[in-house]
Amino acid sequence: MGKRFRRIWDITTSVLVGIVVLLAVVLVGVRLVGLQVFTVLSGSMEPAYQTGSLLYVKPVDCMDLKVGDVITFALDEHTAATHRIVEVVADGEDPAVLRYRTKGDANDAADASLVHCRNVIGMPVFAIPKLGYLASYVQNPPGMYVFISAGAALLFLAVLPDIFGSGRKKKISDSEERPDEGRRGEDSGSN
Repeated sequence: MGKRFRRIWDITTSVLVGIVVLLAVVLVGVRLVGLQVFTVLSGSMEPAYQTGSLLYVKPVDCMDLKVGDVITFALDEHTAATHRIVEVVADGEDPAVLRYRTKGDANDAADASLVHCRNVIGMPVFAIPKLGYLASYVQNPPGMYVFISAGAALLFLAVLPDIFGSGRKKKISDSEERPDEGRRGEDSGSN
């Protein structure tokens, strides 16, 4: 029964560690290849990008953008939006500077203000539905604290059997040595 429990325990902790590693790659590791991650908070781009999706955005040269492209752009320091370009407008003062009129696919009207080229973050590459809810929870308290605590508990639980298992093995090996020592004494006494 002990070996069976140990095997189930090892499989369970391995799966949980695998999930944690996968989430770390999905949420943070993609930044190593130049992608930025955003959570879709509104339904303005449904059905293309559902509310709660995790959206992966790659940088793009503003001069390559055209009508029909979907862009993610900064509204202010803390807020970004993802909408489709419906018109490209050259700046009145400097024709080399472009601005974009955007509209959410599910919205009836175009956005009120134009998006300046310098505010374009990039173009969405792909999205993972529903994972944005988890990302938002994990990136802000109290979810951040829950995630860190769960990771620490998982690490502790993964090494716990090794701590108790090594003590039990030592006792077993000690008890196995004692009969051997007794036999040696009997053998040497019979000579």
